[in-house]
Amino acid sequence: MTVHTDFHKDTWELYKSLEMAKQLTTGETLARLGDEHPEIVALCADLGKPTRIYEFGKKFPDRFFNFGIAEKNMVTAAAGLASTGKIPFVSTYASFLGILAAENIRTAVAYPNLNVRLVGTHTGIAMGFYGSSHHATEDIAITRSMANMTVISPADGTALAEMIEESVKTYQGPIYFRVSRGREEPVYGTDGVKVKNKIGKANVLRQGTDLTIIACGIEVNEALKAADKLADYGISASVIDMHTIKPLDTNCVLDAAKNTGAILTIEEHNIVGGLGSAVAEVLMESGVQCKFKRHGIYDQYSIIGKPYYLYQHYQLDGDGIASVAKQFLEK
Repeated sequence: MTVHTDFHKDTWELYKSLEMAKQLTTGETLARLGDEHPEIVALCADLGKPTRIYEFGKKFPDRFFNFGIAEKNMVTAAAGLASTGKIPFVSTYASFLGILAAENIRTAVAYPNLNVRLVGTHTGIAMGFYGSSHHATEDIAITRSMANMTVISPADGTALAEMIEESVKTYQGPIYFRVSRGREEPVYGTDGVKVKNKIGKANVLRQGTDLTIIACGIEVNEALKAADKLADYGISASVIDMHTIKPLDTNCVLDAAKNTGAILTIEEHNIVGGLGSAVAEVLMESGVQCKFKRHGIYDQYSIIGKPYYLYQHYQLDGDGIASVAKQFLEK
């Protein structure tokens, strides 16, 4: 059999997914913390390798549990483990976790306020040609509406690793980590921004005077690209990584509104109930005057195609965001 290796780097062919998933750092982070924290356990649903949580299982096989395609049971079992003092990390694709298992998360995890860490990967439209049923564009809205639940959408693997470590060492209560497909370009780390990611504290990555772009997840890097593009048009844009969507850094939002007078939110999610809605709630309740727009998936089910083309179609790449921002400011 001949295997072709000339695919575009952004087509995300399945057989190459492990090679490309460097930003999925959950497993390796937990493996590093596992000796010091014997309370850590990990659970998967037949997707331990694509989500890379299997990196923990290789080192601690007696603390790693594969539930097969039984995601709801897995979440409920994690709640049981948490009730005994363990810190369970549950990982599978976001469409199977934040959406399919939502009732179990709400009743078994959020309601009793247990220390379960839910890591939904391949969020938004990252599953591309696997179909709209595998696209997770509602999970922020679902989990954000659950009492006690913290919702985090890290920009890259460094951010994910830092906040996973914080969640083990100091943080109490359930957390939903919303993670992409693992092959996004890094924002932080050795070659990136030297900022420590802290749960609940937004990162201001770029200062501007005309517009503030507030983004989460993989859209943070695209927002930075958009800011570069906007500079060519003479538009000075701030960029904020709002990785923690709940609890939201309200002071950062209000400062941005006062400093630039215009806010554009960017998310790989339905604009209803997501990051944009969270920011809008803060602005409306504060009474601060600010021009405002949400950008993401405009309350529709996403079409099917390879991710590289879907991001272009929905104007969620750097060029698309710059175009949306320019039109927004010209209104």
